[in-house]
Amino acid sequence: MFEFFSLKETLTATMVLFAVIDIVGSIPIIVSLKQKFGHIESEKAAVVSGILMIAFLFIGNKILKFIGVDVNSFAIAGAFVIFIIAVEMILGIEIQKNQEAKSASIVPIAFPLIAGAGTLTTTLSLRAEYHDINIICGIVLNTIFVYLVLKSANWLERKLGDGTLQVLQKVFGIVLLAISIKLFTANFAQLFSTYVKF
Repeated sequence: MFEFFSLKETLTATMVLFAVIDIVGSIPIIVSLKQKFGHIESEKAAVVSGILMIAFLFIGNKILKFIGVDVNSFAIAGAFVIFIIAVEMILGIEIQKNQEAKSASIVPIAFPLIAGAGTLTTTLSLRAEYHDINIICGIVLNTIFVYLVLKSANWLERKLGDGTLQVLQKVFGIVLLAISIKLFTANFAQLFSTYVKF
């Protein structure tokens, strides 16, 4: 496998995944979740999201086919979860009931915020163009960066301040809402064209 390693392919895969994950744009969401749940286990969230991406790279299609779910339906489900998070951020309401602090590390941070439907389906599309080793390296590099951002949540919270965070939460909530709608409409259109033939 290592004979297929390419620095160019690794960098390209890293940048594509970095853009899709958008962990920098998710900073207000992460800080908001930290305030809500009290604590985020950075290591667990980063490791779980990395494992999800690598696992989905190899067995994603098989898993979805086995449980009778197509990629489009999977993406729509992720869009609904993102939609709920966005509504909470914009309106300042609580839809998801308070759980133990550790629950935020896996859902919604590891999935669907980091290793969401968009990220997981992107790993599948990258496999059609690049060798597995280069995609895995890209996933690992992004996982390390995600860990650093999550670990810096306290520092970011102090630096940004409550007022700035509230404004950023509203703005990124709207962006997140737009992403969820785009994800829903794009995949719903594909599902509709698949099942409805004129």
